Amino acid sequence: MARMIRPLANLYEQLRRLPGVGSKTALRLAYHIIDMPAEEVRQLTEALSNAKKSIHYCSQCYNLTDGEKCAVCSDPNRDRFTICVVEQPQDIAAMERSRGYNGLYHVLHGVLSPLDGVGPDKLKIRELFQRLQQESISEIIIATNSDVEGEATAAYLSQLLKPIGITVSRIAHGLPMGGDLEYADEVTLSKALENRRVM
Repeated sequence: MARMIRPLANLYEQLRRLPGVGSKTALRLAYHIIDMPAEEVRQLTEALSNAKKSIHYCSQCYNLTDGEKCAVCSDPNRDRFTICVVEQPQDIAAMERSRGYNGLYHVLHGVLSPLDGVGPDKLKIRELFQRLQQESISEIIIATNSDVEGEATAAYLSQLLKPIGITVSRIAHGLPMGGDLEYADEVTLSKALENRRVM
């Protein structure tokens, strides 16, 4: 790669730090930003700055919000007896798109990963138990990912929650709607069989 002038190189390096942005994408974005009109660049930097200043964690579920509580926790029409535990705030957005869930959420902000130094104390587990003492919850749905860390986190939470007497359930994993068996991997097929239901 040809040597870049320092301001362009700095922009490129900052963009390359973003998750999912590789070298080629970072370079393309850097050149695009340089070609943008000054007013659009100002609006972009202002949007980034305002988002960082005004967005924080919901005081109840730890979703992202610009108020004291997020839109879900503030909605009086939500089922107040069920909490769906997710890994990250973006998981709430995915669940809400499904329109199949009307309860509350709790965001862990990660999963157990001893190799990365992430233990229970680094997650919002203590805060979940504080909520259970203050709210009348009848069911916890664990909706962590089906990878090794997500499964370990689900098992850990289940062990902690069962003695309390609250129903603990896990979202089903398996074949996607419209998926072909011949293209499914072994783990997906195994989960689909494990999570089968009576018809």
